Amino acid sequence: MFWKFDLHTSSHLEALLDKEDVTLTELMDEEDVLQECKAQNRRLLMFLCQDQSMQELVRLITTEPPTGVEETKYPNIACELLTSDVGVINDKLGNEEPLLDSLYAFLEQPSPLNPLLASFFSKTIGNLITRKTEQVIHTFLQKKDGFLSLVLKHIDTSAMMDVLLRLISCVEPPPLRLETLTWLNEQKLAQRLIELIHPERDDERQSNASQTLCDIIRLSRDQASQLQEISQPDPLLAVLESQECVEQLLQNMFSGERTESCIVNGIQVLLTLLEIRRPVEVYFISLVIKPPNLQFLSYTVNSSILLAIQPHLIHFHQLLLEPPKPMLTTLGVLEEPLGNTRLHVARLVASLLYTSSASHAVVAQELCRLNTLNLLLDLFFKYTWNNFLHLQVELCVAAIVRPCAHEMRLQPGLGTQEKFKPNQDTSQEQDLTETPTSEPSDTSENSAHNLMVTHVSVSAV
Repeated sequence: MFWKFDLHTSSHLEALLDKEDVTLTELMDEEDVLQECKAQNRRLLMFLCQDQSMQELVRLITTEPPTGVEETKYPNIACELLTSDVGVINDKLGNEEPLLDSLYAFLEQPSPLNPLLASFFSKTIGNLITRKTEQVIHTFLQKKDGFLSLVLKHIDTSAMMDVLLRLISCVEPPPLRLETLTWLNEQKLAQRLIELIHPERDDERQSNASQTLCDIIRLSRDQASQLQEISQPDPLLAVLESQECVEQLLQNMFSGERTESCIVNGIQVLLTLLEIRRPVEVYFISLVIKPPNLQFLSYTVNSSILLAIQPHLIHFHQLLLEPPKPMLTTLGVLEEPLGNTRLHVARLVASLLYTSSASHAVVAQELCRLNTLNLLLDLFFKYTWNNFLHLQVELCVAAIVRPCAHEMRLQPGLGTQEKFKPNQDTSQEQDLTETPTSEPSDTSENSAHNLMVTHVSVSAV
């Protein structure tokens, strides 16, 4: 499509606006209406900002259109007009409570929502959250007691995920964002999303809840890294990383009838919680000149996460012993496929072995006691063509054979030559022995590391 900039492009549109009985539909039939709106055509904006026109635009994006493919044209154009990022339209829609009520009424419809209309609603409310934050969130949404319940009710529609993520990532300035996060935390957003990852819930609802939790964790950690001047921690992230919250997730996964959807989606959340952000310095070891203003940021997984997972390692081990049902393939029937569940368990074990924490030794010892690494090696040789499994087993072995993951990290101000010096002076050794506060932790983790190395070596033999 070519944008036209000569003086005659809006002549037909202007002629329509000269009519006393011009309708919104007639204007939306013009191919240049969106271009003229973004160009802030004064007469067009005056017409669009009339109460009747705005109500009609909101109705188009929230009401099921009549049957027919062509009928999706007007809701699409209406959404583009409402989200064209024109100040007068944002002000009209964000400041008029009757319009917001009409928009909000879309959430009160019974499930399932029309996916197309849900995307229009999400885009429109998301634009208002970004542009009219104070009015939409604090003046309108927070007064709606059932807002979060309605969004979670329709979480099986992917567009509702975007609404939640907009509330978390698109609110500025930082103090206002913290206030919004506090409100969401008071509404127990994290706990209610975890409740949706349950065997009794449908697969789509579990999948979207899991993806939303993963996105919240990553967005919150990124924001915490970028906004270090904010002294108060992210309340949602603090709850998600708490031992109680992780235990609730694990109980949902293993209580009652176990389903692949619940276990896989739950493991996805655990893997996100166990993600480690390595220092940026690692990527510039070989460079003589490092980029200016380089920040050395790393993230250590909260030990409470590992403490919550450790008692349930036996359940994950048991999953490795349970192959899924035979699978029909183009080459015939595969009697014992590896399955998505067991692959995700292998990913979880690899992630646990790479995690740095004071309680890492406890997890390693439990994995040795359960003989989980031997079982993974058996699966490695049983499924000789499964590269996805081979990668995870390789990561497990690499994490065990090399020194503990946290010792491989570069500390700020510590050079690589000093880090890997083969011989140290006796005076340095004496200084190290005079720091009893760090010795027990190192000894415990080193013993666990040695146990894992011995365990794998014996298995290989």
